Amino acid sequence: MTAVTDQDHTEQAGNAVSGDPGDSGDGESDGQRLVEEPLPEAEAGVEPEGEDEHARVERVETVSGPESGPERDEEGNVSEASGRAPADGHARAGAGRGRRGAGSGSPEPVDAAPADDDSADAWDDGLIARRVTAETEQAAAMEVRGYNAPPAAPLAYDGPLHSRLDALRELVGLSRARLDSRTLAEAGQVLDEAAARRRLSGQHTVVAIAGATGSGKSQLFNSLAGVAISETGVRRPTTAAPIACSWSDGSASLIERLGIPPRLRRRPLQSAESEAQLRGLVLVDLPDHDSAAVQHREHVDRILALVDAVIWVVDPEKYADAMLHERYLRPMAGHAEVMFVVLNQIDRLPGEAAEQVLDDLRRLLDEDGIALGEYGEPGATVLALSALTGDGVGELREALGHFVTERGAPARRIAADVDAAAWRLRPVYATGRRTGLSEAARDDFAARLADAVGATAAGEAAERAWLRNANRACGTPWLRLWRWFDDRREPSTGRLPVRAQPDEEATARQRVEQAVRTLADRASAGLPAPWAQAVREAAVRGSQGLPEALDQLTARAGLPPGRPPRPGWWPVAVLAQASMTLLQIVGGLWLVGQIVRVMAPNLGVPVLLMVAGIIGGPIVEWSCRMAARGPARRYGVEAERRLREAASGCGRARVLDPVAAELLRYREVREQYGRVVGVG
Repeated sequence: MTAVTDQDHTEQAGNAVSGDPGDSGDGESDGQRLVEEPLPEAEAGVEPEGEDEHARVERVETVSGPESGPERDEEGNVSEASGRAPADGHARAGAGRGRRGAGSGSPEPVDAAPADDDSADAWDDGLIARRVTAETEQAAAMEVRGYNAPPAAPLAYDGPLHSRLDALRELVGLSRARLDSRTLAEAGQVLDEAAARRRLSGQHTVVAIAGATGSGKSQLFNSLAGVAISETGVRRPTTAAPIACSWSDGSASLIERLGIPPRLRRRPLQSAESEAQLRGLVLVDLPDHDSAAVQHREHVDRILALVDAVIWVVDPEKYADAMLHERYLRPMAGHAEVMFVVLNQIDRLPGEAAEQVLDDLRRLLDEDGIALGEYGEPGATVLALSALTGDGVGELREALGHFVTERGAPARRIAADVDAAAWRLRPVYATGRRTGLSEAARDDFAARLADAVGATAAGEAAERAWLRNANRACGTPWLRLWRWFDDRREPSTGRLPVRAQPDEEATARQRVEQAVRTLADRASAGLPAPWAQAVREAAVRGSQGLPEALDQLTARAGLPPGRPPRPGWWPVAVLAQASMTLLQIVGGLWLVGQIVRVMAPNLGVPVLLMVAGIIGGPIVEWSCRMAARGPARRYGVEAERRLREAASGCGRARVLDPVAAELLRYREVREQYGRVVGVG
């Protein structure tokens, strides 16, 4: 079932697997080969229907004499089948030889019994080189008995990584209302996988062996395990489902997380040196990443996202394959610290060609952005070896031993996943530009709203109204009489109109909308697209009904009803104006009395009184007008201030506060993003 090169490798592995029963037994010692027990129907000599020679699993038996003790599994427990009488064991061996039809002689006759076709179909997983049938279910259960040991201590993340994961979780929570689920999907998956990995063993390191078709990854897998576990051959694809091999107990939950069933879990060759060197290693042989079968590629992509590290196996022919570099190596450049790149099959390269190919491979990895772990720097480990001849395999085993002993691969893998997720989220959180709403932008928005409600014009009108009332109170009686008559013809309230004309209302509404648009543009400048859109939407929502609200506030914050307040000197000015008027009246009556001869003629005094009254009245009025300018100005400024504050308060409550809330939320997520990338 294997190629010639695989037979050579099988011989180097200690003849661990053989299809000829004559090769098993005499020259091999106990513990060098896996033990696979047949199912009860095989013990009874029943052969399931529909199974040919290629569909059966090659059985590896430990041959012992009648005096040998019971067989033990990898934990040292006595298996149920091996604890039976020796005669029973020989009967099973004979039944197995009869079914394979190998060796000398013809198979012993057995009674045919119908097998359950559904059961046989259920176990057929599509493996070409190693199909697992119902006959090996019991053997697989025995082989993985060591995986069911109590789980090891869970993984513990260090302080910085724990802080980064908390920040990423907070970042996702703050962003759910602003970003779509597809954008946050990868970050959420990283959090889920980090939480799932943390609950599992921290004493084990899961390493996947990945490669292209014909790269020899399964052969390397067998070389590391010391026994032919994963079948190799010239038929493609050879590996159809991932196979796991664990060097220590307590890894069942980790392998279950990968979705590898118990029938595809194996243990390596029992060796004290190997167990001490690779204790805690869980090695997974993956299907070809460039397989023609879609299901095989799906297996690779799914498991690569779950393992702690990966060994990429390349060969001299396909080490520069664009699919490998563009689909896997380049996107995983940030995972260089948990990556091995192995150039296999160097036995096929003559002379110094191996070094030349290895140098070119390093160049390609550098172009992919993968840091190389050279000169003590962290990065990917690049090695050259031959899984067939064993050249360089020891160096890889030693590097794996140090890598597994550190127990840091799971945390480094999660940290690299966090880095990758943070890098892909960078466009929605960081732009490298200064963001926020400056005080100048806030003041400009308030000024635009004040102009929309006419705050400046209202202040000027209030000032004019104050001056007009001062002139009425302190003017000459004759001028006041004229103004009274003029007011009767065109009455004036002395107050601002509560509502503007239709054309003025339209102009005010346009000014409000323009003010909101300008504020939204300034607030969203420099923000990533999702947050800029959120700021604009908040500003638009706040602008709805803003002109009407400004009109209502203008009416409430306008001039108080009645006349403007009067200063304390007004009564004195009114008394002085009344005195001037009285002097005019007295002087006039005195002159009239002299004309009608009621009084003695004396023109000097009455004329002087009249002239003083006539000249003094305008002087008092002019003095009052000069004195009223200051209070009138303050009155107008106060009226303008009230309108500005009212418009600013309305705009702040409806537009500025929602916009500021969005900016504050972005500032919070930006700080969390800084913690995620490790700069906060």
